[in-house]
Amino acid sequence: MKMQKMLFLVSFMFLLVSSATVAIAGDFSWMRDLNIQAEADPEGFKARLRARFKVGDTEIKAVLRDVTNPADAYMVFRYGEMASKSTNQVMEKYREKKKKGWGVLAKNLGIKPGSQEFHTLKRNHDMPDVSKNNKIKLKDKGKGKSKKKNKGKS
Repeated sequence: MKMQKMLFLVSFMFLLVSSATVAIAGDFSWMRDLNIQAEADPEGFKARLRARFKVGDTEIKAVLRDVTNPADAYMVFRYGEMASKSTNQVMEKYREKKKKGWGVLAKNLGIKPGSQEFHTLKRNHDMPDVSKNNKIKLKDKGKGKSKKKNKGKS
């Protein structure tokens, strides 16, 4: 009987830990794919950062040099935008807090981790897509909207 209780407790603890791991993995899980894309096409990734955040090559290269992964560069620029902070200010906090997680870093920058904007970011990034002919286009801009041109005119 004692062995069954012990086995049950161990199983229950394993279930709790694995559930927490799955829940945590869901936050910012898109970063893994963004890193893969950046490694496959570094110049394309830089172009996407440039297009999304309207920053120059020098700033992009400096951030990419100082972050752990390419997707972290996106987060640095995005957090700067969300917190109305300079890239240098965000990088300073990134160096101090990166091991504590994105939520802690956000909070230290004045971004509310419970805000709608933060929850949206946890689900996905808003980097532009690159079409087949290598022209950058923003995601979902204007899709599904009807265009009323010259209605009633021939």
